[in-house]
Amino acid sequence: MRVIFAGTPQTAVPSLRAILDSRHEVVAVLTRPDARAGRGRALHPSPIKEVALAEGIEVLTPLSARDADLQDRLRQLAPAACPVVAYGALLPPAVLDIPRHGWINLHFSLLPAWRGAAPVQRAIMAGDEVTGACTFRIEEGLDTGPVFGAITETIRPRDTAGELLERLSQVGAGLLVDTLDGVEEGILRPIPQSADGVSQAAKLNVTDACVRWALPPHLVDRAVRGCTPAPGAWSTLRGERVGIGAFTAYASGGDLAPGEILAGKREVLVGTAGGQVTLGELRPVGKRAMPAADWARGVRIEPGERFE
Repeated sequence: MRVIFAGTPQTAVPSLRAILDSRHEVVAVLTRPDARAGRGRALHPSPIKEVALAEGIEVLTPLSARDADLQDRLRQLAPAACPVVAYGALLPPAVLDIPRHGWINLHFSLLPAWRGAAPVQRAIMAGDEVTGACTFRIEEGLDTGPVFGAITETIRPRDTAGELLERLSQVGAGLLVDTLDGVEEGILRPIPQSADGVSQAAKLNVTDACVRWALPPHLVDRAVRGCTPAPGAWSTLRGERVGIGAFTAYASGGDLAPGEILAGKREVLVGTAGGQVTLGELRPVGKRAMPAADWARGVRIEPGERFE
């Protein structure tokens, strides 16, 4: 089956590679334009573009999917289906109607739970024990289309969003290929989503990632793991922002006030509401991440000092 693959970040790479290794023919990829990154703010291609160029596949990078030239090219390529993994832009009706079997999206939740841009992060922050990935046909609503198939994945107690997303991207790649196979063979039909159990997974911003030490320790722990590695949890000390990595442990009890720091030789504890957490790595502004104990020795934490 002729397909055009749409995706942008590293999370989409396992799916593209799986389709390239399948019986389906990838005639082009659709990805976001090169973006500036790093200290020099140089332009960098998306991970999907890098793979496509290495494989000699045509790359489409429109500023908008409403671009008339893009739509003309899509019609010329005549894909039977368009698999999508984290493309990062809305697809208008005129584009959705081009492939015969539609645009088939791999989404990292068990829909209708966690519709939106940050399903993995929000599942961890909510304390979910199980999540998964599913394939569905894209329609105009946000992640509301009928579902082809799903696979479940346990959320481990110390999972960060990055770790969980990596596992889901691997198992999801196989699910996406199986879905394309079933659609081509005519044996797979999408089922409408339930009206029950709908939840929204809005994109996380920098404000969301600010650590709220006045919450109980298990909620602080979930919030930090959900923001790791992106957008990256943070707090401030002496007016300077400090990146907060995933904790190594948390526990109820202790005498530390919320945000109060207790620096030992081998570990650094921070108080929360009714408990405390053990810091893992921290990233001072302009520096690399370092173990919490090394950071504390460098800044010389005073007794009673606390994150703001």
